[in-house]
Amino acid sequence: MAAMDAQEIKKQVGYAAIDEFVKSGMKIGLGTGSTAVWAVRRLGELLHSGRLRDVLAVPTSSQTEMECQKAGVPLRSMNDPEIGGVLDFAVDGADEVDEGLHLTKGGGGALLIEKIVAYAAKKFVVVVDSAKMVKNLGLSFPIPTEVLREARLPAARAFESLGARAEVRMAVKKMGAVITDNGNILLDLSFQKAFDPVKMEEALSLIPGVLGNGIFARCNPEVLVGHPDGSIRRLTR
Repeated sequence: MAAMDAQEIKKQVGYAAIDEFVKSGMKIGLGTGSTAVWAVRRLGELLHSGRLRDVLAVPTSSQTEMECQKAGVPLRSMNDPEIGGVLDFAVDGADEVDEGLHLTKGGGGALLIEKIVAYAAKKFVVVVDSAKMVKNLGLSFPIPTEVLREARLPAARAFESLGARAEVRMAVKKMGAVITDNGNILLDLSFQKAFDPVKMEEALSLIPGVLGNGIFARCNPEVLVGHPDGSIRRLTR
């Protein structure tokens, strides 16, 4: 059998997360990115066919919101009384997953809402292809941080004291910096040495003006890892 390409792997693990974990009547969070989008599409298929009913979803970005609208997925916010700030399940991708199942997220710029949703879910499933598995976070893929524009330079200096070089993420098809759905800028942090993800997540969170960072170390995910041979490996702590 021919090896699956990257998009086929992403589709397979995105579908698997919905097929195996989502039940009728659930309140679920839907992540952002090229793998999570397949979970959104699969959820729409199952709702349209009647195999799933009465599912309410919280999107983590405007991109995911639009995908849900196209797929016919009923949307709510975390503050909606029908959600009540708690989710039964959330699914999302990741930019990196280390050996302790700590995550780097935020390559798509939605890290703040992604973290709110992931940490509010009773069960959090991460869907990735095998290329996302790393020994240590932050050495080959930068750690995104969402920062108030007024805090750009003070935050950058604080990041340097933690061993990171900060770079403002610039837009591709507009002048200036990338602006998040929440109206803030992104600083991407490059590290030269390995760090403790739990301690670094906390340290970044304490810097004034930093609204969120892309280290997800305090959640307890189940990770579905798709491989080119079509297999899916399940990882838990």
